[in-house]
Parts: sequence; C-alpha cells; structure tokens
Amino acid sequence: MGDCGAPGDVNSNVLVARSTGDAQLDKAVWQWLSWDKNQKTKEQIESLLQDGKHKELRDRLCCRLSFGTAGLRSAMGAGFCYINDLTVIQSTQGIYKYLERNFSDFKQRGFVVGYDTRGQVTSNCSSKKLAKLTAAVLLAKDVPVYFFSTYVPTPFVPYAVKQLGAVAGVMITASHNRKEDNGYKVYWENGAQITSPHDKEIIKCIEECVEPWNGSWNENLVDTSPLRQDPLKKICDCYMEDLKKICYHRELNVQTSLKFVHTSFHGVGHDYVQLAFKAFGFQPPIPVPEQKDPDPDFSTVKCPNPEEGESVLELSLRLAEKENAKVVVATDPDADRLAVAEQQENSGCWKVFTGNELAALFGWWMFSRWKENCSQDADVRNVYMLATTVSSKILRAIALKEGFHFEETLPGFKWIGSRVKNLLDNGKEVLFAFEESIGFMCGTSVLDKDGVSAAVVIAEMATYLEGQNLTLAQKLVEIYEMYGYHISKTSYFLCYDPPTIKRIFERLRNFNGPQSYPKCCGNYNILHVRDVTTGYDSSQPNKKSVLPVSKSSQMITFTFQNGCVATLRTSGTEPKIKYYAEMCALPEQSDRSVLEEELQKLIEALIENFLEPDKNGLTWRSA
Repeated sequence: MGDCGAPGDVNSNVLVARSTGDAQLDKAVWQWLSWDKNQKTKEQIESLLQDGKHKELRDRLCCRLSFGTAGLRSAMGAGFCYINDLTVIQSTQGIYKYLERNFSDFKQRGFVVGYDTRGQVTSNCSSKKLAKLTAAVLLAKDVPVYFFSTYVPTPFVPYAVKQLGAVAGVMITASHNRKEDNGYKVYWENGAQITSPHDKEIIKCIEECVEPWNGSWNENLVDTSPLRQDPLKKICDCYMEDLKKICYHRELNVQTSLKFVHTSFHGVGHDYVQLAFKAFGFQPPIPVPEQKDPDPDFSTVKCPNPEEGESVLELSLRLAEKENAKVVVATDPDADRLAVAEQQENSGCWKVFTGNELAALFGWWMFSRWKENCSQDADVRNVYMLATTVSSKILRAIALKEGFHFEETLPGFKWIGSRVKNLLDNGKEVLFAFEESIGFMCGTSVLDKDGVSAAVVIAEMATYLEGQNLTLAQKLVEIYEMYGYHISKTSYFLCYDPPTIKRIFERLRNFNGPQSYPKCCGNYNILHVRDVTTGYDSSQPNKKSVLPVSKSSQMITFTFQNGCVATLRTSGTEPKIKYYAEMCALPEQSDRSVLEEELQKLIEALIENFLEPDKNGLTWRSA
C-alpha cells in the first residue's frame, strides 16, 4: 500500500486487541482507520474488524484500484479498492505529484474538475463531494482549479481542458454503470483520456503518497479559495457555438414538423441536449418527465445503460407514441453515449439501432456533408475516420470506396482521442470516430465520445432524410447495399473467477500444441489470428500486431475465410468475457437473411468450441 509514516489518531490498544494475525492486513486496517475522515466508510471498516470478517477486510484493503479502459471505476464504499473520499484524495495526490514533474507551468495553467449526479447514502459518497475533494487536494497545493458549479456531461471536461489550456482534468462519473458504482476519469492536456504510460506512472505516484496531506480533506476550499474558478458559462457557450460547425441544414431544422423525444436516464443530459437542439435551430425535444431530473437511484430503469435497448427505453417509446414523435434519442447518465430508436412506418414497431448501425449512418452523413461543403482543392486522402477494433468495419468499406483513410485503435475511446489529436497535429482532417458501445465523436471539438452532439446530429440527419422521403432505417439499408452488408452481434458471458478467464484464453494460445492458435472453429476455417495481449498477428509479414500490446487485458481476434471477423475480450470495468462477431459482406452479397444465418452459426461454433460455457461455468447474457 506504500508506507507514509505512523498513523495518527487511532487507539493503538484497540487495534492490537483486534489484530487479525496478518501483518499486511493489520497495517492496512491501521492506515484506513487513521486516515479516513468519512464517518460512514470508517464505520464500515470498524464493523468488519469487530465481526472478524478478515477475508472481506483483505479484499477491501489489500489491493488498489487501477486504470481500466475508462479510468478508475468501482463500487462506492470503504476500502482501498473502492471509490470513496480517501481513495479519491490519494488518486488526486498521485496525479498532483505526476503533473508537477511533467509540467513546469502546472500552477499557471490549472486543472479542470467535473462531476455527474451519482451518490450513495450508506457511504456518504456523492460525485459532487468527490469532485470537491479532488479540487481541495489541488487548491491546497496552490493549483488553480476550474471547478464546474453544477453537474455536466462528461464531454465538457475534455472540452474544457483544451479550451482553457489546462494541463489535465478529472470527471467523477461511472457513466452507465449500475447505481452502486462511481469512477474517476483522467484527461491529459491534449483533451483525450490518459493512456499508457501515464496511467502506470500515476499509479506509482499514488502509491508514493497514500497518506492524506494537510488540506486534502478541506472540501470547503472550493467555496473559499481565490484559485477556484467556475468555467460553466464560458464552456457551455463555447461548446454550443462550436457545435454549429457540424450543423449543415439549419433552415430545414427550423421548419421541420418532426418531433423528437429525449430521455436523459436520470442523469446530466436534459439541459444540455435542450441547448444543443436550440443551437441547431430545432424546437426542444420532448423530455421524458420521469427521467429528466437527476436521480442517483435510477428509479425507473433496471440498469441505467441505454445500450440494453427496448427494455430500458420503454418510457421514452410510450411517450413518443403519445406525442407522435418518430425518433427517440437517449443519452446515458453522463451524456457521453447515445441510443436512438425510430418508429417504423409499416408496422408501428420501434427499431432500436445498434452502435454499429448508427456508425454506418453517422459515417455516411459526415462524409457526404464534407463532400458537399469542402473547398475545390480539398484532398479526400487527407480525411480520416476511426473506430475501435471490436467495432464494425463498415467505415473501412466506405473508406475503400470513397478514398478517405480508415484506422482502427484498441478498445476504449482513450485510444481514439489520442490518435485523433495526433492526426490533427499532422494536418489531417478527422470527420468521425466511434466505438460499437454507442459511443460517437462527430467532428473534433471534443476528443472523446459525446452523446450531446451525437443526439442533435442524428436529429438533423432524420430531418434531412424526411425531406428525401426516407427514414433512418431505410437509409441504413441503402448504405449497406452500396458498401456491403455489415451484420454484427455482440454479447457477453459473466465470469467472476479470473483464473477461469485466464485459462480460456491460454487454451486458445496453445490450441494445437504450445504457442499454436486454432486453425478452424467447428466447420469454419480461420484465415488470421491477432492477439493484442501478446502482440501476435499472423496477417502481418513480421507476425507482430500493428495495434499496441495491451498485456493488462485479454483480447484475441479471428478473421474467418467466409469474411466474418470475431473478437473475444475481457471487459475493462466488469467481470465479463465479451464477444464481437461481424459478417462483412461485399456489396453484391445482398441476401441479408443468408448472411444473418451464417453469422449465427459461426457464433454458436465460437461459443461451443472456444468459450465452452458449461465446462467453464459461464453465465450467458443474450443481447
């Protein structure tokens, strides 16, 4: 845990009397009870100690949070591996130390802090309080802090870092996770989430200074320090102004009779989506009254993740039917993702688009608008679109036909953000980037996924298409018929036993003997295998993966002879083995039902031969 001197105000006799007989655990308990000033979380540890629950104490206190695909994320509660006042203070102290080493002008440029609307009564833990403590650590060290006076969408933090020239920023959010969770997302000066090696170095710095400094607990500094500024109005105004750069048909938006329903899933999105629609000239979307205001209990949904589709969109779909609105947009609780549903004319049923289907629409839209509005000497070869490697290859198909560049990154928007910044610095133009889990980046004002901008872009697209007598669903079919059907299925298995997960992937690496990957899966021949955990790629002349090696998570991609691409990977934030499978057909292969059947059979073979759920005790979640 890192040793930072003798703990303070704890009765040492009490601790000796309650010794667990495990020196490492005793020290961790001692540290926790000495340092934690949150009565609720302190009592949780005292009570476990009193009840002799040593295993749970060890689980909570003998390991530390580490950065996953979306920063630090965990349940709220007591312990060094949970999100709470103390671990947020420790994380911020580590970040301060790291930034101080890296930026001589840290105390001139400052730091951005934002937060969502999460909270938990049992551990007296809320996003706002955690944000205040984050700010306190820095203000106590004379760092100027741009602290938002109210909750904001996650994209506002990276946007503010760039706009204000800050060295970094933190957003307190667990996005669409269950209500028990919270998180700590760190953005670098480039406006993108941190990637390696920053994450590893920050963890080292956290471990070097785990004891709270004087002033770190003083959350009132946010209200009293002259170094604190509220960037809310400036950032909101600039963001809405920048948004207009990707508005192409304002006159249509002003006149349209189309109605839109928006749900913000009990999170931060309502006010900001209303403003975005106004910036594009639209009437405000109709809010779902039961879900428009923040509610940390997410009381109307089983889980606050719009990715779960129709089951969680129930209230918005019923309201849309009542209001005769044909399109529903849903932002997740921190408004960085977007789900879209459209009522189908012939059946009255709702089509909830997948992330990959929306990407096909966004990709077509952003490129066709570019083509229509670019200068005569613009070079299409200077234009880029990006996607994470587990997302649909539809942009690759569009790029091949239209002449722009398509690139893949590792999963997680942090990789996209960093790469986009790199391309922009080299004079390239980036129109769009996405990940299949409904994360979209339209334009480059924000180098992260952004549900607010995506919501208003889809509204403009639907309005434009209505003028052509087309729906979003009909346009999607046109795109697939032009560039080739890309049919994908994504789902996951739950597995709470890390050794089992490791064993599954190690078996695939030694399938036909040591260091030999499978040549086929059931009846399906495998053309290429890429394993970014080890850095192997059979399709490359030197057998090395072009994507960076990512040892901390498991991920193997199989390219099959029939055009299917399938990836198995572990989740960065949850106990899951995910699979992503996509049938990438050529434009002339346009029998959708044949392609869907082939994909389904291949997925069944993949599950049976590679994951062996019965043998490995995996719980299936069908998507």
